[in-house]
Amino acid sequence: MGYHRAGFEVVGVDIKPQPRYPFEFHQADAMTFPLDGFDVIHASPPCQAYSNAQKIRGRSHPDLIAPLRARIRAEAPGVPYVIENVQGAPLIAPTLLCGLMFPGLRVYRHRLFECDPFYFDEPHIGYGHPYEVAKMGRPPRPGQFMHVVGNFSDVRAAREAMGIDWMTRDELREAIPPAYTEYIGARLMAALVPA
Repeated sequence: MGYHRAGFEVVGVDIKPQPRYPFEFHQADAMTFPLDGFDVIHASPPCQAYSNAQKIRGRSHPDLIAPLRARIRAEAPGVPYVIENVQGAPLIAPTLLCGLMFPGLRVYRHRLFECDPFYFDEPHIGYGHPYEVAKMGRPPRPGQFMHVVGNFSDVRAAREAMGIDWMTRDELREAIPPAYTEYIGARLMAALVPA
C-alpha cells in the first residue's frame, strides 16, 4: 500500500494465498517468480530465522536473504531493490524504521531496509521510545503504543496503530506499516523520475 501511495503500480508475490491483498497478486514462490519487467523489486523474506521470538523457542528456519539478494543481482542487474527484515537479519548497510518515526502510528515495530543502489535517511524525530507500550496480550490504553506480535490483543487497535485497516490478526503480525514503504517509495520515485 505504501508503494502504491508513492505512485508505483504494485504486484505482489507470496507462496501463500492473500485474499485481502489490494493489488495484483500472484501465488508463487518469490525465489522462482520471473523478475523481468519490474522498475523496482521489494522483498520481505521470512524473518523467523532472525527474530527473537523464534530464537527463544529454539526452532530453525531457512535464511533466504543472501540467496534472494544474489538472485536479484544476477537476474535483474541494475534494477533498484529493497530487502526488508527484522533487526539481527544479515542485511547490508540497512536503514532502521520504527512506527515512532511516522505521525499517526502508535506501534513500536523496528524494521530494517537494505536498499541498492540508493540510500535514504531515517526520518528525523529523535531517538528512544518515550511512550508507554501496552503489556503483551493486553489492549492498549489511550496514549499507549503497542507491539503487534504473537498473540496480541485487540485487532482493531492493532490496525489503527499500524495504519492498516484491511488485514486479519495473522496478517498484521507479518506486516509492516504502509507508512514505511510510502516513505521509501517517495525517495525511490524521486531517484527514478528526476524533476
